[in-house]
Amino acid sequence: MEQAVRLESLSKTYGSGQNAVTALTEVSLDFRAGSFTAIMGPSGSGKSTLLQCAAGLDRPTSGRVVIAETDLTGLSETALTLLRRDKIGFVFQAFNLLPSLTAEQNVALPLRLAGRKPGRTEVAAVLAEVGLGNRGRHRPAELSGGQQQRVAIARALVTKPAVLFADEPTGALDTSTSREVLALLRGLVDQHGQTIVMVTHDPVTAAKADRVVFLADGVLAGELVNPTAEAIAARMTRMEVSAC
Repeated sequence: MEQAVRLESLSKTYGSGQNAVTALTEVSLDFRAGSFTAIMGPSGSGKSTLLQCAAGLDRPTSGRVVIAETDLTGLSETALTLLRRDKIGFVFQAFNLLPSLTAEQNVALPLRLAGRKPGRTEVAAVLAEVGLGNRGRHRPAELSGGQQQRVAIARALVTKPAVLFADEPTGALDTSTSREVLALLRGLVDQHGQTIVMVTHDPVTAAKADRVVFLADGVLAGELVNPTAEAIAARMTRMEVSAC
């Protein structure tokens, strides 16, 4: 199976000497193209660090990250920026939309930053894909939280990324809206073959993924394939008890 993302012996240490803090230790993982993976673990387990290193937002101390057959090791900052722009989509918990821009303009922003003049049809098609075909001219303040997150997802998709990384994408949403956003993400995988890697603390959210990978103290602590919310919750409870 084609791998969209490959992590090889990934380690990350912040600081040096007595102040050094190791966030990841020798983590090796593959994320198959067209798959949906959730990353879980107790607080401080290294989930966000893993996501940031995998997405090229932070550089590991050692090890390799390969995205769409491109090895990030040794890439200049300029080359890394171009790769993130062309191959990676990122969705944040806080949406990170520009309040002065309409939904259409927010979605078109990555294309403009790449020096491309976005076609109106192109932007409208992505908004329609996330169920916001009639909200393109609304600004973020005129949209619900769920609609804002859909705009953020459309913005991440407009460049047709090899992989979409999501950091707690439903963390700021109510239960009903969370279900809608998760159904959208699941549909992107099932209907369009999008690769998604998502950090979450919620077993119900993680159960939408094809597999759940668990981290503890910066190292891999197992995984579940075709998980249920109950199985995930039970695994997390055992991990949290062990950490006490």
